Amino acid sequence: MKVSPSEPFKIVYSILNHEYLGYIFESFVVQLNSHGEFTFQVQNISSKNIKEFRNRLDTRDFELVKLIDDIQQDAILRKFNTKKWNAVDFFLRVYDPQKGDKAIQEAIAGYLENCKARILDRLSGKDMFIMGSDGNPLWKPLVMEEEKATIRFHFIRNEDNTHYFPSIRHKFQKLEFQYKNAFLVCEDPAWLVVEGHLYHFEGNVDGKKIKPFLSKKFIAIPGPMEEQYYGRFVAPLIASYDVVARGFEIRNVSSSPKTVLTISEYLNTPKKAPVLFQDTEDVAIMEDEDNDVAFDLSFLYAGFSFHYDSFAHPSSVHMEKKGNDYFFNKVKRNIDTESQNVRLLKDWGLNMRNGKVQMPKSQAFGWLQGNAQILAENGISVRQNTSDTKRYFLGYSSLDISIKEERDWFDIHAKVRFGEFEIPFIQLRNYILNRKREFVLPNGEVAVIPEWWFTKYSEFFSFTEQGHDEDELRLRMHHLALVQELDEENLATSVISRKLENLRNFQQIEPVAPPQHFGGTLRPYQKTGYDWLQFLKQYRLGGCLADDMGLGKTIQTLALLQSEKEAATNQPSMLIMPTSLLYNWQLEAKKFTPEIKVLLYTGTNREKDTSQFDQYDLVLTSYGIVRLDIDIIESYRFNYVILDESQAIKNPSSIITKAVRRLNSAHRLVLTGTPIENNTLDLWSQMSFVNPGLLGSQSFFRDEFQIPIEKRGDEDKTKRLYNLIRPFILRRLKSQVATDLPEKVESIQYCDMTEEQEKAYEEAKAYYRNMILQSIDADGISKSQLVVLQGLTKLRQLANHPSMVDPEYLHGSGKFEDVLHKMQTVIAEDHKILIFSQYIKHLDLFRHYLEEKGIKFAYLDGATRDRQEQVEFFQQNEEIKIFLISLKAGGLGLNLTAADYVFILDPWWNPAIEAQAVDRAHRIGQDRTVFTYKFITKNSVEEKILALQRSKKQLADDLISNEEGFIKSLSREDVLNLLA
Repeated sequence: MKVSPSEPFKIVYSILNHEYLGYIFESFVVQLNSHGEFTFQVQNISSKNIKEFRNRLDTRDFELVKLIDDIQQDAILRKFNTKKWNAVDFFLRVYDPQKGDKAIQEAIAGYLENCKARILDRLSGKDMFIMGSDGNPLWKPLVMEEEKATIRFHFIRNEDNTHYFPSIRHKFQKLEFQYKNAFLVCEDPAWLVVEGHLYHFEGNVDGKKIKPFLSKKFIAIPGPMEEQYYGRFVAPLIASYDVVARGFEIRNVSSSPKTVLTISEYLNTPKKAPVLFQDTEDVAIMEDEDNDVAFDLSFLYAGFSFHYDSFAHPSSVHMEKKGNDYFFNKVKRNIDTESQNVRLLKDWGLNMRNGKVQMPKSQAFGWLQGNAQILAENGISVRQNTSDTKRYFLGYSSLDISIKEERDWFDIHAKVRFGEFEIPFIQLRNYILNRKREFVLPNGEVAVIPEWWFTKYSEFFSFTEQGHDEDELRLRMHHLALVQELDEENLATSVISRKLENLRNFQQIEPVAPPQHFGGTLRPYQKTGYDWLQFLKQYRLGGCLADDMGLGKTIQTLALLQSEKEAATNQPSMLIMPTSLLYNWQLEAKKFTPEIKVLLYTGTNREKDTSQFDQYDLVLTSYGIVRLDIDIIESYRFNYVILDESQAIKNPSSIITKAVRRLNSAHRLVLTGTPIENNTLDLWSQMSFVNPGLLGSQSFFRDEFQIPIEKRGDEDKTKRLYNLIRPFILRRLKSQVATDLPEKVESIQYCDMTEEQEKAYEEAKAYYRNMILQSIDADGISKSQLVVLQGLTKLRQLANHPSMVDPEYLHGSGKFEDVLHKMQTVIAEDHKILIFSQYIKHLDLFRHYLEEKGIKFAYLDGATRDRQEQVEFFQQNEEIKIFLISLKAGGLGLNLTAADYVFILDPWWNPAIEAQAVDRAHRIGQDRTVFTYKFITKNSVEEKILALQRSKKQLADDLISNEEGFIKSLSREDVLNLLA
């Protein structure tokens, strides 16, 4: 029968005994009569219909109904019936006495206990009943007692056994609850129903300790079992409850706690016998040294020790047995003080859980060493577990390192102290390098080397060398960065000259007067680079000049060599480079340093006698020659050995790299625009050439830097590597020195022909020379212009690449290789290039190369229809670094300011046409310096055309605008000179 919400009603809460779930609650609304009495109109209320009755309900009723819904049979099935059985099957299977699922039973019981405790906390003042067996929710009224009951446990030790029973008091009266059909509605915490009254207890009593006595007076503990029972059951009971005993003594103890950290070995693997690690002396290394250790936190109260437990009761009990007598020492614990110490330990880095923490041994002892002082100041003592066979040193250790700058070295003086023992730090060198953590002290105790020593000093020790004395270490001067970092991190004290400190910031290096007879003017940034090179020389340090292409690495190097000439240095220097650059260096040396005597040590007919070097200031040679002649050259002592385009030695296992490492010199330098082309090993190879040992061995570098940086993207390792090499690598980008640069920088790149190319060229030159001269002699120069133009064009194409003339030609071209090299360098430095040629066939060679390599590019010649699309493609797309352009099609009308490099692949008859091509990049909107490289093949018609351009510049400026005009201006002598 439904209850009308518009008529008077009340909500009631009834306890029923479910066959499987035990005591649970249900909620009902009951209609009231005119006298306010309950009627027989009763209706179940749940979250589904509660809103109908909300006018007479309060907030707690809504909460209670929701909680009661959660413990109904349907809710239990939804939550725990994962196999989707029907209700009957679920309960029969799960609660079967023999085959039931104990795990699910315990999970359901725990869930119900939690819900019932929350329900009972909210029932104060509500109408409560016990449900009758007929389902009547109002069968028996239940009164909740507001005042809590207390419980006391009694133990009476007799000769044969011990009797144990509880007594309950409520309102100072003994509560008779045994044999009264009492029951526990909730066990955790205990809520007890006795004769229509509902009691709860002070101190959250565990109902399981009451339940056995609802129909029993006492429990008897047989004498033979009493010691085990007393320890496991009675002692915890005394700690948590009021206990009265007869036959044994309970002592109440009160004192301030003392905090104790106990360290114990935690064996991951079986212990093995000690082995010996051989170095300068025999040192015992324990095989089990990598095992973890455990910290255990306990508190001492008047000599009684208790392990810390975050759920510990305010009292703990320590049981003693003397003869046949038992004593229970009930210690009142200061939980606030204990918790405060746990928080302190956490703040210091020891994050314990329930009083325990496990960690690697070196980390644990490192923590102890680092916090020894603060532990002592706060009264926290550290002990080792007495059961451990190995005894560890637990005292304070210190490490003092002092570093002093000498002429060519840093002298290292280091001492380590473990308590009373002072030990030369060099004795720990191999321990740290091999990550051996345990060091046996003279008294037999084992000192564990702190983890941070491995972190901070392993790299340091990897670079140190044995000094003159047995206990001394030294460090090469080029490890300046390591010394400064140790000093900055207070890991060492150092005495370094201010001048040497300035090497880390080359802009603070003292300026040096430029050489008096240098034939050029050093721009401000070039003068800074020159000062840096002089500084390196003073400290016998090697360096890598890695300025952007076009910023004048050649000029800065020649200025340095000129200063050596003016300082009357006796030994010559050797400059090694790719063969294609030899002529360029020779010309630059003649231009800027005419006083320097230069030997070009190259060619198949070179004189293989190093004594000839004595007559020169500078020996120019190629990597190939050094590779062939290293057995001859290695015994000669040079002043400088300088490598240009030093990426040639990026592979440390190559024959060339091994050869140049054998060269003997006072100083070493490398020049490159791309110190790293493929991976960090490129850098190791070049830096190890200029400063041997700077980055350690190749295997050390691989493990310490290459793998972490390239495989894991380790930013800390990248920073470490940068700090090590920073003083010895000088790299300026165009953007950094823009204010020091003119608007345009033009360079001529001379290219050698390959052997096969030179043969094809000379054969064609002889053929056309005869044909042209016969035509001129027979018909005159004016009527021979077509023959002259045809012959010169063929020779120009052969100077570019013979395949432009002969499709069957399968060999290489010197210019083609040089252009590719420069192109790759510019791209690697993240610049954009315009590449101009008047021959589409020439552009096609580069086009095919780029397509094969999968490199995107823009392209424009006379047949291109989407001119604007190609321009926008190049201008707006950061990925597109190359624009191949036909000189005729792209010489006018294009705005290509995204490029800051221009390559002219073949010289034009009229320089004004070339200038128009350059102006595609160098025009309004360009905010960077434009670098132009004009590629000229040596000993070819191109070189002669260049000379004619200069001699006829005025004529060209005034009259000549095309090839025909230029040819008309040639005399018979000019033609003979071109074909010489």
